[in-house]
Amino acid sequence: MLQMVLLHQSPGSHLQPLASSLKTTQKSSSVAAAPLPHKQVLPAPRFCSCGRRHFFEAATAAFLPVCFSNASSLHSDDYLGLLNRIHPPRPDWYEEFYASVMDSYMKSYEAEVAGYKSQLFGELRGKAKTVLEIGIGTGPNLEYYADNSEVQVFGVDPNRKMEKYARAAAAAVGLPPKNFHFVEAVAEAVPLDDASVDAVVGTLVLCSVKDVNMALKEVKRVLKPGGLFLFVEHVAAKDGTILKLLQSALDPLQQIVADGCHLTRETGKYISAAGFSSLELSMTSLSNAPCSLISPHVYGVACN
Repeated sequence: MLQMVLLHQSPGSHLQPLASSLKTTQKSSSVAAAPLPHKQVLPAPRFCSCGRRHFFEAATAAFLPVCFSNASSLHSDDYLGLLNRIHPPRPDWYEEFYASVMDSYMKSYEAEVAGYKSQLFGELRGKAKTVLEIGIGTGPNLEYYADNSEVQVFGVDPNRKMEKYARAAAAAVGLPPKNFHFVEAVAEAVPLDDASVDAVVGTLVLCSVKDVNMALKEVKRVLKPGGLFLFVEHVAAKDGTILKLLQSALDPLQQIVADGCHLTRETGKYISAAGFSSLELSMTSLSNAPCSLISPHVYGVACN
């Protein structure tokens, strides 16, 4: 997720128009989207010993088009071990504090990017009935699905305290409870079937995952052929700039106080090298303030 050092953002700043942004396109895909997988009933779940994921998996398997799976060659015990290794359990007070800060602190950021996100999420209208959002957090993107009564949104986040905020966000924008499903998991090990979702959304999440390449492999794995990956990520500033020097100096502290967030991660390069069949990657700056630590951004749409 993001950040507790987003100190210098200006609410009055604006995004560059999408059409004027830099776009890089790789070889386009000719593969048609696959149909939704048939409903399946899983065997007795072995998802984890805590019972929470265990119950969620069993309760949803009988009626949701996306099934929890050991797809990625992960057995249940392996998945739990990977989840705990990548995101070791934090004290409840810390996870609650971080979730509450994100819920209140990100409102000015979301207001700044609202117009831009509307353009990006427009790519999903009429194309995506099943969406995975990695790093769902407190649910700031749920409003962009609310006008689609058929959409099923699976929100993945390792912080279980985010769930109540995400569900409150869904209710506030009119997204029915049956259309939103919170999954306690990490982006590097998503407990969904191969080729099971129409779209994956990731906004301000690849900055903080432990293994970017592994997370992107999971994105590609769960996407159907022709499925879309929407992303918005803050990235490192240009080499030789004062902002890059500030980012480099504060990056170790940022990782400690902001749950692993990296200020100097060049996420655009990871996405470009991930092997998507086509990619539109744009760059912009969110703030006119020169000391805004996360002002450089990449955003766009990739096709599986």
